[in-house]
Amino acid sequence: MQLTYNNKNYEIIIEKKKSNRNTYIRVKKDLKIYVTTSFFTTNRFIENLIEENYDRIGKMIDAQEIKAKNNNGFNYLGKQYVVIYCDSEGITFSGDKVYINHDFDIDKWYKKQAKTLFLERLNYNYNNFSRKIPYPKLRIRKMTSRWGVCNINTHIITLNLELIKRDISYLDYVIIHEMSHLIHGDHSTSFWKLVEENMPNYKKYREEMKEF
Repeated sequence: MQLTYNNKNYEIIIEKKKSNRNTYIRVKKDLKIYVTTSFFTTNRFIENLIEENYDRIGKMIDAQEIKAKNNNGFNYLGKQYVVIYCDSEGITFSGDKVYINHDFDIDKWYKKQAKTLFLERLNYNYNNFSRKIPYPKLRIRKMTSRWGVCNINTHIITLNLELIKRDISYLDYVIIHEMSHLIHGDHSTSFWKLVEENMPNYKKYREEMKEF
């Protein structure tokens, strides 16, 4: 038996027990729908029950998928936190733990934090940059193969949202790297000298980021 939700098929596992008088529906972390009921419950009854509770089951599936996504680890500014789910709204940090609601949208929170922090670090590094360059516009988005991109014609620097999960030093390195492209559009010796001029230990971060 299966349930189709959001164009995906979810397996329905029926567990009949002697001790059960009532019927319970749960969605576990394996994203299977478990129906626990008595030996006397018919499949027709279960099918009707699933249909009647379709919306509620959909919400349980959504909650489990969010939980699975979040439990890959919560990383923020170079530190990994253990996710603890609770009923309170918002997000609370305590030691190596982070307390969030099951429905908390981590990606949305990351974007909000990045919008503020990335601009702060861009301004800081721009104001301390060793050469005079046009003030760059900032864009933030998820990228799979690059930490940053600089459009030398439009003076737009795009930073990878994933940098919000790393230590701030890596963010600074990427910003300096991309700002240096406003002077040197390639990766010539002159380019790397300019990067080093503004971050003497840049090689450390460059090598470490290859492992991410």
